[in-house]
Amino acid sequence: MTGAIMIQGTMSGVGKSLLTAALCRIFRQDGHSVAPFKSQNMALNSYITSDGLEIGRAQALQAEAAGIEPSALMNPVLLKPTTDAGSQVIVNGKVRGNMRAREYFSKKTELIPDIRRAFETLASQYDIIVVEGAGSPVELNLKKDDIVNMGLATMLEIPVLLVGNIDCGGVFAQLYGTFALLEKHEQELVKGLIVNRFRGDISLFDDGISILEEKCGRPVIGVVPFVKHDLEDEDSLSSRLEKTKNSGVIDIAVIRFPKISNFSDFDVFSQYEGVSVRYVTKPEELGEPDLLILPGTKSTIADMEWMNRTGLSREIRARANYNFPVFGICGGFQMLGETVSDPYGTECGGTAEGLGLLPSCRTVFHEEKTQLRTEGRFRDVTGFFSCLSGASYYGYEVHMGKTEGSSKPLTDSGGYFNGNTAGCYVHGIFDSSEVSGALVKALYEAKGLKYNGAVSDRRKQREKDLDELAETVRKSLDMNMIYRIIQEGV
Repeated sequence: MTGAIMIQGTMSGVGKSLLTAALCRIFRQDGHSVAPFKSQNMALNSYITSDGLEIGRAQALQAEAAGIEPSALMNPVLLKPTTDAGSQVIVNGKVRGNMRAREYFSKKTELIPDIRRAFETLASQYDIIVVEGAGSPVELNLKKDDIVNMGLATMLEIPVLLVGNIDCGGVFAQLYGTFALLEKHEQELVKGLIVNRFRGDISLFDDGISILEEKCGRPVIGVVPFVKHDLEDEDSLSSRLEKTKNSGVIDIAVIRFPKISNFSDFDVFSQYEGVSVRYVTKPEELGEPDLLILPGTKSTIADMEWMNRTGLSREIRARANYNFPVFGICGGFQMLGETVSDPYGTECGGTAEGLGLLPSCRTVFHEEKTQLRTEGRFRDVTGFFSCLSGASYYGYEVHMGKTEGSSKPLTDSGGYFNGNTAGCYVHGIFDSSEVSGALVKALYEAKGLKYNGAVSDRRKQREKDLDELAETVRKSLDMNMIYRIIQEGV
């Protein structure tokens, strides 16, 4: 069987990414070779492929669901916001440059050959391509020269399933309103509707199905219940970032930078009994956590200046003076040093004073971006993070800056530690059961407690969650109708 199906949503956050992942897993389970595809993604959560190319984190998860290695073909255009009006533009996994929104919109049609080439290459290698749209297909002021929703479906002649999120209310207005605003030739591409994230007795929505089918003239392929899962979210719309209160024995606080990136680095801790992760934006929210983490950011200098303005820098330094454990990843690691400089304007330019918790460490941004997968072991570490000495890790690096200093080396891939402060560039460094397990046990012991729960490996947990998600979606959707839609095309 060969063909493609496209998942479009009535707006951002309706669950397109996870439905795409679920379908990839279902098609794989049914014996088909399958690959995900998203022509243009805007997200700060990214991933590095085995050949050192950068794509959206969601497409990496979808590839995992499909049982294949992530590839830049699956996400030929990635936009990583650097300011409210500009983004770093990544094409075919490599940085093309920084552009303001208006400049990008004037040039995005130039990327159509790259998008078409990527899709056609995947289509020649796999039985089924599951395509994900972005945001809403009826942002009327932005529809001109669309390359990710109906413009893409029209260009590649792909049938569309339109998804609405009932959990946030207004699903009739979402689905019917979106369908009504489509042009006639676009409506013809829509072959079915999906109601996602239903809570409660689904039979209570039977009348709703009839109403939607009458209004839109399209079948409702299924109603998918609200699924509790631990799979990573794509971007800053994630509800995880709203968590501000400690509800666990162990309290891990993460600074929520305005341009926070790759916050999926900390998802593994939610699998540990008694461990709570919360996100902090104000000094008064900081409290007395057991561990403070500075995450990645797409704009290190701007976010460092934000920490200075809010007073968070002062509070973090004060706690560090009392041997308070602090860990930084990527941009957060850069902030732990003495200075961060951007002489080439690769992000926003200028120089910022760091927290000074890693003495002598200085970061300078360069025009070349480091993009690589990595694995190794922690060195002989002293202080609180001595619990990680010799632990094996895996992950990836994606950063513009290079950090040098005379502090003690943290891992085989670099990084430094000083007292109870440590940092490195490796995203996903906590995913290994050796690392997260040792850290959680040490946090318990620091409070005079013993951790008796299970130790978790992020990769294994994702596999389990993907199987469970696929099982729920398979039961909820008319898969025979979906296969028929793929076979018949447009």
